[in-house]
Amino acid sequence: MEKKVLIQTEIPGKKLFARGKVRDTWEIPGWLGNNEKRLLMVTTDRISAFDVVMLRGVPDLGKIRNQISLFWFKRLENICPNHILCVDQQFCANTIKKKYQEQNDLIGRLVLVYPAEVFPVECVGRGYLAGSGWESYQETGKVCGILLPSGLKEAEELPQPIFTPTTKAETGHDEPIDFDTMVKMVGSNAAEVLRDKSLRLYKKAAPWARICGIIIADTKFEFG
Repeated sequence: MEKKVLIQTEIPGKKLFARGKVRDTWEIPGWLGNNEKRLLMVTTDRISAFDVVMLRGVPDLGKIRNQISLFWFKRLENICPNHILCVDQQFCANTIKKKYQEQNDLIGRLVLVYPAEVFPVECVGRGYLAGSGWESYQETGKVCGILLPSGLKEAEELPQPIFTPTTKAETGHDEPIDFDTMVKMVGSNAAEVLRDKSLRLYKKAAPWARICGIIIADTKFEFG
């Protein structure tokens, strides 16, 4: 029997907080009898590549993607606290049990989180000269205002990881910015903390991934 693909969720009686490229987020009010709002994130089977959401999905992709995310949140929580409140799938499903009869379709895709005010920048830790970083280096010898040694080749490992922030676009592509521009957007103290956290997270994650045969050329973090 062909597996069902979950492209989009609809939960009667709950308010949609946001529908991202691959995740739907729903408001869960009245937490433990009080008025504190929590959010239920559902990872769908939607496919997103280069800021484009495909019309078709892949069965169970959302479950795999969710488990990968939860693995890294757990492994890196000593460097940076995160928004995770509960990952128990049945508990998360029960927050909508009375309103949504197909909760079994959501098991494996769920995480209950704290809401946060998101910083309006994407924080990128970069250890290899690839993608937009390579394009910028070819033109200016710099990436996000950081001058790099001459003669580097495409996809070459950098002498040390660098912090290369971008804008956080609601639509279209994020645009690279230098650190001074980021300071103007979020303030100097926040910018320095976010840069430090991003580099520490990358430096811990990249070696572990490499042991598993995966090179993290660069990766994006979002903070709130």
